[in-house]
Amino acid sequence: MFELRCLVTMSLGSRIAAGLERDIPAAIRAFARKLGQESGALAVLFYGSNLRTGSLEGVLDFYVLLPGKAESGIWPRVSYREWLHEGTLLRAKIASMTLAKFRDAAAGRLLDTTIWARFVQPSGLAYVRDEMAVRDVREAIADASVTAARLAAVLGPDHGTADDYWVALFRATYKAEFRVESPGRERSILDANAAHFDGLLPLALNEAGIPWQRKDGHYSIVIPVAERRRVLSWWKTRQRMGKPLNLARLVKASTTFDGAARYAAWKIERHTGVPVEITPWREKHPVLAAPGVLLSVWRAKKRRTGKH
Repeated sequence: MFELRCLVTMSLGSRIAAGLERDIPAAIRAFARKLGQESGALAVLFYGSNLRTGSLEGVLDFYVLLPGKAESGIWPRVSYREWLHEGTLLRAKIASMTLAKFRDAAAGRLLDTTIWARFVQPSGLAYVRDEMAVRDVREAIADASVTAARLAAVLGPDHGTADDYWVALFRATYKAEFRVESPGRERSILDANAAHFDGLLPLALNEAGIPWQRKDGHYSIVIPVAERRRVLSWWKTRQRMGKPLNLARLVKASTTFDGAARYAAWKIERHTGVPVEITPWREKHPVLAAPGVLLSVWRAKKRRTGKH
């Protein structure tokens, strides 16, 4: 028997609200509150693998959403921060941008692909200033799900499981970005976040006004020819601009990444076991310092292995 879209009673908004209120360890909430209050942020979103595991190890991922008009130029601003909280050293990579810009990006109104593709995945509201900000963040995350689902419906098969559509989406967005992901990365996202994606597709399709039917776990999604062409045209423009935009962000981050030297030092020590001293000059000029740092790490590894 077919399950028609009208039989789905839960709204996307309710689903998003529940997801954003997920459990977040107290130490991470304290870090988010510190970041939010220091910057005057409207909200701080927590995401990434540590959201799923609850671990304090590694680098925590935050999006700090600021008040004000949508900024121009290359965004977000990226920084790295370490904070000793009740005897535990926490490390965080922080992306900062206005909530106004975040909402535009989530709704697909910009050339960017990173926001809606990232936040159709799980995130948690780790800090929020007031109820209005809660509402705005919920709407933005819902918009990200609708933007992603609309494209997934166009890129996916005529008939398939929900995972088939999400796999098609993530495979396309990874290819459009200036990054290298191992084959099957899109599958691992779904496996690691199965509860989050379970039932999300029909809710997002409902919100997008896209008809669907489901039988035996397989969807049939009907998109008019004109709408399919419009979405594909929208996507092709962003597909072409994906790598240039990501490259521009990498170039900007190489000179404006606050705490870049400390972040690199932590990554090097974690992967090689060789500690890196952060001198004032290295802190101020991380890009210029990189060749000397890598040479010193290479020499230290040779001494450890006894090679001359």
